[in-house]
Amino acid sequence: MNLLSILSFIITIPYLILVSKNNLHMLQQNFYNENNRYLKWGKNNLNKIIIKEEIIILVVNLLNIVLQNDYLLLINLGYIYLYIKVKKEKDNEQVKIPLKITSRLKRLVITISIIYLVPFILYILLNNSIYLTIYLILVFINFLIVYLSNIINIPIENIVFNYYKMKAIKKLKSINYLEVVGVTGSYGKTSSKNILNDILSVKYNVFSTPKNYNTQYGLILSINNYLDKFNDIFIAEMGAFKKGRIKLLCNLVKPKYGIITSIGTAHLETFGSRENIQEGKFELIESLPKDGVGILNRDDPYQVSYKLKNNCNIIWIGIDNKDADIYATNIEMNSKGMSFDVIFKDKNIKEKFHTKLLGKPNIYNILAGIAFGDYKGMSINELKMGVERVKPIEHRLELKKVGNKNIIDDAYNSNPVGASMALDVLNLMDGFKVVVTPGMIELGEEQYRHNKEFGSKISLVADLAILVGKKQTKPIYDGLIESGYDKDKIIIINDVKEAFTIIDNLKIKEETYILLENDLPDIFNEKE
Repeated sequence: MNLLSILSFIITIPYLILVSKNNLHMLQQNFYNENNRYLKWGKNNLNKIIIKEEIIILVVNLLNIVLQNDYLLLINLGYIYLYIKVKKEKDNEQVKIPLKITSRLKRLVITISIIYLVPFILYILLNNSIYLTIYLILVFINFLIVYLSNIINIPIENIVFNYYKMKAIKKLKSINYLEVVGVTGSYGKTSSKNILNDILSVKYNVFSTPKNYNTQYGLILSINNYLDKFNDIFIAEMGAFKKGRIKLLCNLVKPKYGIITSIGTAHLETFGSRENIQEGKFELIESLPKDGVGILNRDDPYQVSYKLKNNCNIIWIGIDNKDADIYATNIEMNSKGMSFDVIFKDKNIKEKFHTKLLGKPNIYNILAGIAFGDYKGMSINELKMGVERVKPIEHRLELKKVGNKNIIDDAYNSNPVGASMALDVLNLMDGFKVVVTPGMIELGEEQYRHNKEFGSKISLVADLAILVGKKQTKPIYDGLIESGYDKDKIIIINDVKEAFTIIDNLKIKEETYILLENDLPDIFNEKE
């Protein structure tokens, strides 16, 4: 048994932990390979998972087999170098969403560890250097080992999932008087949920799913850990990447009421078509009981045109379409918030409402909350109080002061409609206007067109455009240039943190407003 070979196993461990952590992070951000997202990410980012120096080390190892351990010291030094190199890169990389240490992740780590222990144990038992080579190859294909471990763990994860699912169902059944509201849509789900929660809380004991917990796992976790027996109303945010997923969520929580915020092109790539998106979102309304109520947007053509296969009651809201049951008019917007009149058509009432929120999409979300609150018997004064106390929602057209800069934080997620509305808000501000964006994603074949149109709209509003990621923002750049935007006013960076240094160095005397439009997860980070 060669001590240098044993040392090779040991020396690679820090490097193995480093690459495993990175690949687990990507697996987690790709929803544990749902719809093969992790594999697609790997295919599109080979430069991030294949390290050239590691290939050289493997070649040296093959020479080592032929020449019988003459190069083991060189191999060991190579892995020390690799660890230092990759560690330095990771330390300098911007991490937006950290790796979450969950029970599922811990189970994955155990499986991965067992896979890597096998060649080491075989080497100890059989004293054959071929097992060191196998081990080093496994280190090289760590991306695939993480994928394989995820597959191996599927039966275990199914058992764990079903246990907690049944626990959640039992808990829901035990609260007889609890009413469930489902909220879905291509955009604005979390905002609509939070706004509805704030409005209803004036009168009711409301619980809504925290953050963006909108998957089966998220709903089950919310019910088991946070839902209280004293809650009157449970607001469940419902997200989906393909048809059938909203129906699964409805089967779990049995909503009596449903709100669709909007139907657009978000996740077009995974849904496959606009029709699939439309049908997928309406799974919520079609899951409601006969005495249920759906709240829909009369201004959204994809909601108006849908042939509903359900005879539940529908309340229509709107702004532009006055055929809606409840609609807003006389909208006034400034940096302090918005005011608007709400028409309750069946009551022939017009009332003025005020909110700290910005942007037309938030008016739709507020109208949905008003419509549901009105249906549940809240008075006009209670509704007004609820709307006025609605808190600005983090990273969703959130206006905040940072030093002497005014940040319009719309970084949570971006879509064609929301991005355009965000530019409208920026345009209201009086001062030097900056847009910082990496563009929009997961729009399938329409992604280039939408981002290019976004660039054209930026050219009409912004005094400076800072684009994050050269490859990702190429369509925005094309839209800016074709619109005649000055090239000197376009700056391309690879890390959003650089934007604030750039803005500070401009030494602008007038008031500065910075729109942060979208903040892509780490899986879209570009290397320089």
